[in-house]
Amino acid sequence: MGIEEILPLAMFGALGIFLFSGFPVAFVLGGVGLGFALLAIWIDPWLFDWPQFGAIPSRIYGAVSENLLLTAVPMFILMGTMLERSGIARDLLNCLQVLLRRIPGGLALAVTLMGTILAATTGIIGASVVMMSLLALPVMIEQGYDPRLSTGTIAASGTLGILIPPSIMLVIMADLLGRSVGNLFVAAVFPGLLLASLYFVYIIIRCTLNPKLAPRLDANVGPQTLGPILLMVLRSFIPPVLLIVAVLGSILMGLATPTEAAGVGAMGAILLGLFNLVILPALGVEPMEMFVTGEKVQDEGVKGSFWQSLKNFWKVVSEVMESTALTNAMIFGLFVGATLFSFVFRSLGGDAIVVELVESLGLGSWGLLFMLMGIVFVLGFFFDWIEITLIVLPVFAPIIQQLDFGDHVAKVDTVYWFAILLAVNLQTSFLTPPFGFALFYMKAVAPKSIKIQQIYAGIVPFVLLQLFGLGMVMAFPEIALWLPRVLLE
Repeated sequence: MGIEEILPLAMFGALGIFLFSGFPVAFVLGGVGLGFALLAIWIDPWLFDWPQFGAIPSRIYGAVSENLLLTAVPMFILMGTMLERSGIARDLLNCLQVLLRRIPGGLALAVTLMGTILAATTGIIGASVVMMSLLALPVMIEQGYDPRLSTGTIAASGTLGILIPPSIMLVIMADLLGRSVGNLFVAAVFPGLLLASLYFVYIIIRCTLNPKLAPRLDANVGPQTLGPILLMVLRSFIPPVLLIVAVLGSILMGLATPTEAAGVGAMGAILLGLFNLVILPALGVEPMEMFVTGEKVQDEGVKGSFWQSLKNFWKVVSEVMESTALTNAMIFGLFVGATLFSFVFRSLGGDAIVVELVESLGLGSWGLLFMLMGIVFVLGFFFDWIEITLIVLPVFAPIIQQLDFGDHVAKVDTVYWFAILLAVNLQTSFLTPPFGFALFYMKAVAPKSIKIQQIYAGIVPFVLLQLFGLGMVMAFPEIALWLPRVLLE
């Protein structure tokens, strides 16, 4: 084996070592790429020369800064952050809690349904998990819910946003695979709803068999007659649903591109925030918690005069902009590092070597699929989804495009099907210890009575449900491919 073959393999090995160093991943990706570029120039200019080195900035600019598709990412992040900070999500949970109060595990089901709705408005997992942990977990514990069921439900439901469109992950996957993000959005709808349905069925069955796990909410809580219930639904349930229709509907109906729909969603979230924090207080409408429970609450967003409410709204907007900017800086920093790494890796012939090694294993298409799914699942124990995506897809994209599953999946649909399988698989990365980020988010804001061991135990059934859902989409590709075929052909 010559130096031209050893160098790319050593580059990939160095990446694996430095990723465990605790250094920021964006700097690890970029640093390893730059280091091996200089090393290759020093060893032999024929492997990597100075003109190629000088092309790195323009490569990054062309792949990231000029990519109009990626402009959807900041707007989707802004949309989700605004829904969190403006109280829309909190009001939604209160509404769902009342509507499902007579069903076994009603509050857990409300959390699941809320996670599904939030997933269709944003792909920010950290915000969803933290928000639901702050809002729902103390209430669930106070009502006597089993801590493991409570934490597992919140963590799993909060991660649905990584799969259900508009998902930031799908935008990035579409860019890396060179495929239509609109097609990926449509293909992910039913798999995402499948996982949410599996959570629903599991919670109902388990709470029916063992009611002590989830005591029912007092029937006297919340409005009792049809009129107030409809008013509650109109105020807290309909607005986020309309936002979903505006964003996803415009994409599915072909009225807007995902980037345009992201702009609609961001503006819609700002208007909903204005309505919730300024207009309703100006009309004298009480906070949603008081409407549901009848108890007086302190809510800075609805106190004081119109001008005070407007001042509070601008404070929220300022916080949302700052949070959005920081999140985007992190994501695009990873983009820059990953683009640099993949450019050097490919320039050294790394992609050809990987393809040759994989083909030499003689596993066939199904064997390669299971191998890749296994690798991604194991990586999910240690790395975040964006790190896995930016490392795995550029390396294995040429292999994915060559897979052939005969009559099981049409050749033209293989890449889309694989992307959805990968997305379902990557959702487990948020829940699998020791580095499940959703678990860390939850533990950081959970009541002190909640132990990390309870959180770990709580997510096990939901990880198994996710793997079952992955198997369903793998065995029945039409779950992912039927809707795009109907809507887009």
